[in-house]
Amino acid sequence: MVLRRQLSRAALALFVAAAFGATPALAGYTADSNTIHNGPCTKQVGNRQVTLAITPRPVRHMRELTFRVTMAPAEGVPATLVLDLSMPGMVMGKNQVTLKRQADGAWKGRGIIVKCMSGGTLWKAMILSQQLGNPSFTFNVRD
Repeated sequence: MVLRRQLSRAALALFVAAAFGATPALAGYTADSNTIHNGPCTKQVGNRQVTLAITPRPVRHMRELTFRVTMAPAEGVPATLVLDLSMPGMVMGKNQVTLKRQADGAWKGRGIIVKCMSGGTLWKAMILSQQLGNPSFTFNVRD
């Protein structure tokens, strides 16, 4: 009985917060790489330029996507990188893509961006690499 009452109150609080547009968990997060729908996005990370491309475009959820990372200079970067896909301010479970170095010098892998049941579209793709400083690209996935 007490648990049911607590759950009811929590549901009411979430409903009221959503109804009035309160999104404290996402405060401060913005899509800095929405040009990903038109082509690759590049960020300066230390002395390197890191570029992420996602195809097919526009980037949509629940479709197999190809993730391609290039960088210059590329010396000292491992042959395998991990791309972590997450939603800022939400727990969506582990979603990582293994990127393997290709003959052309790029790192490439395939994965899926899942659809958020709450309707959220803001995603972050972070390259997990201490050598690169874990650069990330934040963008909105399209329906």
